[in-house]
This record gives sequence, structure tokens and C-alpha cells, in this order.
Amino acid sequence: MNQPDASAVPSLVDHLFRENAGYLVARLTRIFGSRYIDDAEDVVQEVMMRALKSWPYSGVPDNPTAWMVRVAKNRALDLVRHHQVFRHKQDLFAATLAEWHESEADATDSAFAHEVRDEQLRMMFMCCHPEIPSEGRMALTLKMVGGFSSGEIARAFLSSEPTVAQRIVRAKRKIRGLALPFEMPPSTALPERIDSVMRVLYLMFNEGHSAHEGKQHVRADLCRNALRLVRILAEHPLTASGEVFALTAYFHFQAARLPARCDRNGQPVLLAHQNRALWDQQMIGQGVVWMARSALGDRLTAYHLKAEIASCHALAARAEETDWPRILHLYDLLLNVSGDAVVALNRVVALAEVESAPVALKALTELAGEPRLENYLPYHATRAELHARCGESEAARQAYRRALTLAMSEPVSRYFRARLDEFTDDE
Repeated sequence: MNQPDASAVPSLVDHLFRENAGYLVARLTRIFGSRYIDDAEDVVQEVMMRALKSWPYSGVPDNPTAWMVRVAKNRALDLVRHHQVFRHKQDLFAATLAEWHESEADATDSAFAHEVRDEQLRMMFMCCHPEIPSEGRMALTLKMVGGFSSGEIARAFLSSEPTVAQRIVRAKRKIRGLALPFEMPPSTALPERIDSVMRVLYLMFNEGHSAHEGKQHVRADLCRNALRLVRILAEHPLTASGEVFALTAYFHFQAARLPARCDRNGQPVLLAHQNRALWDQQMIGQGVVWMARSALGDRLTAYHLKAEIASCHALAARAEETDWPRILHLYDLLLNVSGDAVVALNRVVALAEVESAPVALKALTELAGEPRLENYLPYHATRAELHARCGESEAARQAYRRALTLAMSEPVSRYFRARLDEFTDDE
């Protein structure tokens, strides 16, 4: 047992929960059947609560993942023995659970690693069944595989927490009603599900890259989890494709910059000011390899364009060497593919570098009526920066104040307060 500072236990449990919850829920769902997905989730929630209660006093187990497996198995056995709905298959469930050894949680064991990949892949594709509405698919997968809360999912979708919670409830109801099998779909059914799976992983990675709430600006654990899951897709013969390779490349390019995205105090560091010596060159090299593989596909997708934009940043040795005209062109292509308001906002940032801040600010005003951007923090942050570069201090202050009201991450809040203080000091 390791005896950590009691105050550090919640963050440790949260990290381990995100790392392992997807596998635990998936394994229990396979045992119980998809109709009892809520019971599987309840068991894993109890594991987390048990850890929060006991670890501050008894210490953290030497192998926390094995501890989680053992507690989950024992709680599931109790459920099988005492829950009326499991009586008809009590012996079968009990025997299957008994075969689930905690030694399987040794991540260095190749057989276990293969099982984890298969379990989580099955869970992702079950949650993304075409009978479930698109937004419900993605919300449910983020919750079941990524361990996201309803609040985190709501911010990722620019939606409200009650709306997301209802989507998850309806998605689970659909799974129970259809009694969906916990297995990989046939190859003919993969195309209609893979888009949702990739979208989920994209949202998961982005939440880690720029956390919407909490004490950390970067959630490296979420990025690692998304990268791990996308590599499962990229390396699986049924799901490997040019589009999946492109998303894998994008994750590698973006993950390479994580060590430089915050200063020693945890404050955000803008791309132009990052210490590029901290960037992970091996990760960038892997991104180049995956991007080359993505060219083998037969169509150009949004993920190809996003990967190439990310490569323009990652491969620039200095900020001044960034190929902004190329990036602007890629955003033009991306707008034609997606037509998304967030893409249009990112294009404005590139336009400011290629043309000027006033030209970009004019383009930004054309997005003012977009409903999705009204409560989107990066929109107001971009507006503030452009007003500041144009010398319009009062407009910049107002935009920074608006951004500050939307900031739920402590480091981001501190950043915007500091920017507001700079304007006050200059007067």
C-alpha cells in the first residue's frame, strides 16, 4: 500500500476511473447483457466511491487497477446473488464473474491488453448503433467509454446538462429495448457507425487538450485515452481506413504540444509563445507517418484537413515560420467540407495572420449571429484579442469580461483576469 496525501486521492481516483471505467463497464455489460448496462455502470460507480472512502485512510493499493477489478467483481457477485432479475441466470453469471481474475488487470500482459481493446471497441460500436439518435450515440459513448460527466459532455456539445442527461437516458433505453448484442458489428455495418465513434474520440481528445472546467488547463489523461482508442481503430483490420489514419495523425500532432501548453504555474501558454523545445518530436514523427498512411484512402475528409493544419503548426521550428497562407487555404477547404461555425472562427484566426487584425475582425462580425458561438468562450477570446490588436481597448475589455464569465477552468479564468488587468494598468 502507498500512503498518499489524502487531498491528492480524489484526483488520483478520477484519473484511474477515467483510465479503467470504460473497460470495467464494458466487461460487466458483456457478462450481464446490454439490457443491464445501468447495473454495470452502477457497479463501477460504487468502485469509485469505495476508493474515495478507503484510500485516504488505508492507502492506495500497489496495483490500483487490480484492486478496482476485484472490488467490481465482488460487488457484481453480490448483485447477481441478491437482485431478482438475475435469478434466472444466477449460476451462469456467478461462474463467469469467478473466471474474471484480477491478475488480468496487469496492463503489461499482452493477452489482457488485447482483451481491453476488444471490450472497449465493442462498447464504442454498441453505443453508436444507428438506431440511437446521433447526439445520443456520442453522449452515451463519452460517458460509458470516456468516463465523462453530463456537464463535461454538455460543454463539448455546446449544449445544456439536462439536455445531455436526457439524451443518455433515451440512448440507454434504446439499447435495452433492442437488446443490442455486445459485439463488433458485421463489416457491412461498420461505415454507418465509424463516423460517430471517431467524433466521440475527437471530442474526448479536445476536452483533454483544453479542459472546460477544473484546476487543470490540460487533461493529458483524456488525450492519452483518446489516442489509445483511436490506435485501436487504426490497427484493427475491420476499422483501419484513411479517415481513421488521419484522425490518428491529428491526435499525434496535437498531443506533441501538450508539454508546452502550460507554464510552471499551470497557466495557458498561447501557441505563438510556447517553448517548442518541449514539443515531443517522436510524437510529431509518428504523426507524419500516420498522415502519410492516410493518403492511401480514396477521399479527402475533415480529419485529413485538420491533421494537415496541425502538421503546419507542429513542423514549424519557430512561430514565424508557420505557413499561415497554407493554413488559411486548408480552413477554406474545411469550411466547404463541414460548414461549421467553429471552423469559420478558426479561419478568422488564420486570416488575422495572413491579412491583418482589422480584416479578421470584419470577418468575425459576420459570425456574430451564430447561435453556437453565443456562449462559446473561444469566440469571445478571439474577439477580445482582435480588438486589442486593433487598439480598441474598451471593446477588448468587454469581450474579455464576457469570456471570463464563460470560463469554468481555473487556469483559463486566471488568464483572462490577467489580460483584463493589463488593460487597466495601461490606462
